[in-house]
This record gives sequence, C-alpha cells and structure tokens, in this order.
Amino acid sequence: MHTLLAFSADQVSRVAGVSERQLRYWDSTGLFPPEYGADNRRSPNSRVYSYRDLVGLRTLAHLRNQHRVPLQALREVDRWLAAHYDTPWSQLTFWVAGKRVYFEDPESGARVAARPRGQTAMPIQMRKIEREVAERVKTLQQRRKEDIGRIERNRHVQRNAWVIAGTRVPTWSIWEFYEAGYDQAALLRQFPDLTPADIEAALHHEESLKAQARAG
Repeated sequence: MHTLLAFSADQVSRVAGVSERQLRYWDSTGLFPPEYGADNRRSPNSRVYSYRDLVGLRTLAHLRNQHRVPLQALREVDRWLAAHYDTPWSQLTFWVAGKRVYFEDPESGARVAARPRGQTAMPIQMRKIEREVAERVKTLQQRRKEDIGRIERNRHVQRNAWVIAGTRVPTWSIWEFYEAGYDQAALLRQFPDLTPADIEAALHHEESLKAQARAG
C-alpha cells in the first residue's frame, strides 16, 4: 500500500482531529495554510496538505482542542516561531503550563518562556503525535465497509470521474478491461484491492451511462 503524501481538507480533518471549519479559519487567517495551497481558492485541489502539515495540525489540535490554549496565544507563538523555524509546529517539542505554550529551542535545548511558579509544563510528545498521524493515515487508506460495491464522485479525486468508493479506481478503467475481454476473475487480478461487488457496481454503472447516452 502506498504512503499518502498529499491530503484533502476532509482527510486532514479525520487524521489531525481538526474540524474542517477550524481548518478553513486557520488557513484564511494565516495561522496554518496548506503547504500546497494555490492563490485561487476556487480552483480544484487548491488546498492540499502535506504529511508534515498533518503532524503540525495534530500538534495545534492538541494545544487548542485538548489544552484549551487561546487562539490568540497560538497566533503570538506562531508569529515568533515563523521568523525562526521553517516548520515549527511539526519539528519542535512543546509544553503547556496553564494555558501558556513553551517550546524547546533545538539549538540551545532551553525552554523558551518563563515557567510560572507552582506550575509544571506538560510535554506535548512529538513522537507520539507522529505515531498517531501515521496510524490514522494507515486507517484512512483502509476502505470502510459501506464503501464496498458503491460508486462515488469527488472533484478532488481523478478529476471528478466516477470511481469505486474509497479508492481512486475509475469505473471507466474497469469497463475498458471488461471490453477487452477480461472476466471478473481477471478484473480482480488487475485490481486486487477491489471486491466482486465493486466490479459488478462499476460495470452496471458504465452500462447505465452508455444506455443513457444512446437514449439521448
């Protein structure tokens, strides 16, 4: 199974634990734009996130959603970090004391910011976050039971072509092999991640499209 290197907003939301509303807001306000963001937000695939983005957003999700660090505080930290590090939210180790954020300077090893008296900084374990992201990406690549035998369309997948749900396999591709003489067993060998129900759904869908075209 291939490792995903680029992710849509929906996939990022599921993996990083950030709502799509938060994601859009953090993007539009400059707190965390996607690595592969296009100037024209209305164009297809204009907001595409990298794996490194996932780790950074998972970190922000911990700080904002679990530790309730105020968004303004995160913005202040982000502005300072952006001037000193390329990808701070995915490369540094952070601590939280109360609702204040501290981070470890990789060069000096010092925790930047004074720790308030009587409070202990709680570490945000980056290795744990990276493991969580890797596990969630792996789960993301696994098809859901309700996707079996279902056809779907997504403007971010295969240029909006009809595909087998939960995959990037276009139904037209399966039809072309079928037209070339491939039976179901041969089609399953050609597309090992699919099921017989997927093959039947794809062929039925393509037959319906062609019948509609002939009728029109």
